[in-house]
Amino acid sequence: MASIYSSSLSSISSKLTLISPSNRQPRIFCSLGVADPKATSVTEPLLLNAVRGKDVERPPVWLMRQAGRYMKSYQIISEKHPSFRERSENVDLVVEISLQPWKVFQPDGVILFSDILTPLSGMNIPFDIVKGKGPVIFDPIQTASDVEKVRDFTPEESVPYVGEALTILRKEVNNEAAVLGFVGAPFTLASYVVEGGSSKHFSKIKRLAFSQPKVLHSLLQKFATSMAKYIQYQADKGAQAVQIFDSWATELSPVDFEEFSLPYLKLIVETVKRTHPNLPLILYASGSGGLIERLPLTGVDVVSLDWTVDMAEGRRRLGANVAVQGNVDPGVLFGSKEFITERIKDTVKKAGKGKHILNLGHGIVVGTPEENVAHFFEVAKGLRY
Repeated sequence: MASIYSSSLSSISSKLTLISPSNRQPRIFCSLGVADPKATSVTEPLLLNAVRGKDVERPPVWLMRQAGRYMKSYQIISEKHPSFRERSENVDLVVEISLQPWKVFQPDGVILFSDILTPLSGMNIPFDIVKGKGPVIFDPIQTASDVEKVRDFTPEESVPYVGEALTILRKEVNNEAAVLGFVGAPFTLASYVVEGGSSKHFSKIKRLAFSQPKVLHSLLQKFATSMAKYIQYQADKGAQAVQIFDSWATELSPVDFEEFSLPYLKLIVETVKRTHPNLPLILYASGSGGLIERLPLTGVDVVSLDWTVDMAEGRRRLGANVAVQGNVDPGVLFGSKEFITERIKDTVKKAGKGKHILNLGHGIVVGTPEENVAHFFEVAKGLRY
């Protein structure tokens, strides 16, 4: 399989060219040709068709997490509504912020403005997100009795604004792009609630894992059950794909990932697929180079790679059955437009044709020039296989 893939990649790489007609955006063409329009559903967004392995003319493109957070228009809203929780729990604000990148850049994916910690209050875990400090868990979980106090999550009761916002977004976007929801993975959520917030060394979660594994497994089970419900709820309310963020799973060694993360990710996927078999699930784990072969074992449809992994190598290690997302370094957007263009071309060449969602390898960095983000989308949407 590797040799076949390498041959195909070499062919694509050698024949891609960039032309810049004066009256339209740059487009990258390949002698493999443009996809037959009849082969691609006009009713389904490009992102969904690409994930499902249908013939598409270019890779769909969106930017990880909420690109709108770093737009000037978002800063204006933030000044009027300084509390992140207010911004992310008010339906009108959620919709407005979610649509900001869509109105300006027309990406192929529109992601809900929210946070992976949003469900915590509904699980009896008080928290806040403090400007300049990040997440703060008021009563970190340390014991079995603490875990017993954690409630099962009922989305329609605890976060109705999420469902309302997704329904509105679906109508506003009108299938011109895929509406994406997202959740936090069990181990990552557990890391926050055990550590009390963000962490550098993850000593508290690892102490719990290695000294009282039954306590941690009990907590992870609750998060897995609740996040499966949350994904199902988001899908029912309008999300056409859902990304699972396991940002801190890569703090685990491979053997510990197999015990404390993988089983719960599999449980989520299996549960969701029973009720929503056609819902694409995307998994993102930052710094996942050492775990790549294990990520498809979760059963997700798409694995998102960060920029520390060569895209061609990542493709080979993932295998042909899983789609890939990524993986341009967010720092590239600080470069010249020519540099940005070359990096986009390089990523697309290495990803090969089909089952690829073009994206950054992480979220946009604060201070990224908006004109460079616009250029990223302009070039990306001009791609042609």
